[in-house]
Amino acid sequence: MADRIEGTTTAGLMETANDRFKRKFTNTFWGGVVAATVLHFLALAFWPQMSADDVSYTAEALEAIELPPEIEIPPPPQQIARPATPIVGDATIDEDITIAPTTFEDNPIDNLPPPPSTTTGGEDISKAPTFTPYTVKPELRNQPDVQRSLQRNYPPLLRDAGIGGTTIMWFFIDENGTVINTQLFKTSGYDALDEAATKVASVMQFSPALNRDKKVQVWVQIPITFSSR
Repeated sequence: MADRIEGTTTAGLMETANDRFKRKFTNTFWGGVVAATVLHFLALAFWPQMSADDVSYTAEALEAIELPPEIEIPPPPQQIARPATPIVGDATIDEDITIAPTTFEDNPIDNLPPPPSTTTGGEDISKAPTFTPYTVKPELRNQPDVQRSLQRNYPPLLRDAGIGGTTIMWFFIDENGTVINTQLFKTSGYDALDEAATKVASVMQFSPALNRDKKVQVWVQIPITFSSR
């Protein structure tokens, strides 16, 4: 009974797709090989014949270009001779030698213009700035007084606002160093500072200007600066 049931069970199994593929693989493989061989043979037998075109070319003769003449390079310049090494001489100098002071009295100069007078061509030169020759310029004598005058006449509104400026003034100074006349040359940009500069000018005292050894009157140009720093 057992043998009969087992045989029946084995005989009644169904064939799977994998089993069918394995069974047909050999026939399919060799059939494909034969077909590919036949197709390749037919393609080679009936393929059209091909030939290459002529792509050769001929080169034209090259024309020679006339070359420019050769440039002769000049020889390098001769080397500059090195200066000789300085040698200390044997001369002796007397240590007591001094240079004598030079003065106009001992060394008079000829053909100099005479010192200017207070008038030029009948006009008073103190009225307007004009050229006044001198050999020694006037120097300010009372610097501390001028500084105090600058602080005193500095407009408070401008000083507190930190606004400053420079006024350039003309000064006419007489033979004693006193300021006789003033004129505004260049404004500072603020009328109050220009007016204060005029007041400061009246305080200034100078040393007399000299033309050679003579005191002369001169016009000089002096800047007056106001600064809150």
